[in-house]
Amino acid sequence: MEPFALTKVTRNGQITLPAALRHDFHIEEGDFLEVRPAKGGIMLIPKQLIDRDQAYFWSPSWQAAEREAGEDIAAGRMTAASDAGDLFKKLEQGRKKKR
Repeated sequence: MEPFALTKVTRNGQITLPAALRHDFHIEEGDFLEVRPAKGGIMLIPKQLIDRDQAYFWSPSWQAAEREAGEDIAAGRMTAASDAGDLFKKLEQGRKKKR
């Protein structure tokens, strides 16, 4: 990556991001960038839009639960169930053990 790049502001405040930066940060035509003030300059942060009906999955609490589940699976802390009835039976047994 180049240490710096110079670009010019054109009509309507548009700028062109240098090709090397677009490549390094995987920025393509149509992508969204968050623009925020930074000490002494402007910060551009690549963003992806998420469908509203999928936003719950990317919430901090859901992602924490996903990480916890992944750790449990990796550590072998899981139980297989043969069908839905068996699953509910094992869930009830686990609930009783926690009491």
